[in-house]
Amino acid sequence: MSFQILHQSSWAQSALGKPIEKFTCVNENTVEAERPYLFIGGVHGDEPEGVELAKKLLLWLQKNNKPSFHSWILIPCLNVDGYEKKDRTNGNGVDLNRNFPSPDWNSLFKAPRYYPGGSPASEPEVKALCQLITDTKPKAIIHFHSWEPCVVYTGKPGKKIAETLALKTGYEVREDIGYPTPGSLGQYGWLVHKIPVICVEEKDHIDLSLVWPRFALGLETLLSQK
Repeated sequence: MSFQILHQSSWAQSALGKPIEKFTCVNENTVEAERPYLFIGGVHGDEPEGVELAKKLLLWLQKNNKPSFHSWILIPCLNVDGYEKKDRTNGNGVDLNRNFPSPDWNSLFKAPRYYPGGSPASEPEVKALCQLITDTKPKAIIHFHSWEPCVVYTGKPGKKIAETLALKTGYEVREDIGYPTPGSLGQYGWLVHKIPVICVEEKDHIDLSLVWPRFALGLETLLSQK
């Protein structure tokens, strides 16, 4: 099949040596060299809403994937160590979303949960993701979190994508989360690669059964667009 979903059960390994899964669907019927959307859940291990959205998106794609859909890559949970222990940081105590090698990375942090690591891209999860971004050059990077309801985009080309993802949610679309995030995925993707990065923030501690219905329309619409 030209739009077969490929599964790598151990695409990368966590700081504690646990496997990280990756799913890929490159549609060969579309225009040559179509750049995929990259979806990521579980950058922060204490945000189960993001993992839930990524997993439900995967289940939906496994049942409904179409040759007309845009090519995509999906990592259900990047921070498997943190997710298992319900902790923001990875197995080395590093906040992965402050460890990316963006020009603004620095070693300062206001609390242990924001520890950026000893150097940029010191963590295996971040190294693997940076290599994947370099190799595949995604059209956009979309990562799923939970905090206060909003959809944040980094890079002006991401505004339209963010607005699509926010369809029917009632969530505000923002260009800025409201505070500096040096070494974040957004800063790395946009400043280094000029790839727009969209951060979906679901309400934290929400009933997980509400997460997928809220974003299903926006995600389906996005994947259906060319």
